[in-house]
Amino acid sequence: MSEDVLQMKPIWYFVGLILIIIGVIVLLAGLYYLFEPINFHIELSGLHTSIWWGVVLIIGGCLLSFLNRKPRDL
Repeated sequence: MSEDVLQMKPIWYFVGLILIIIGVIVLLAGLYYLFEPINFHIELSGLHTSIWWGVVLIIGGCLLSFLNRKPRDL
């Protein structure tokens, strides 16, 4: 007797995918402002925090997606 077992991916897999997408958007915005500077002065703009946060979000999203890629039984 073989039963069909419904398998689903954990929610953290999809959270990881969303973090990757948001990280890519933030990183692209940071790279855009790196080459096209804005006209007004922002304190600590030389740190390029949007680039750093984009990379952090992408790495975190990849970790969540990689560690939770296997389906779980219901």
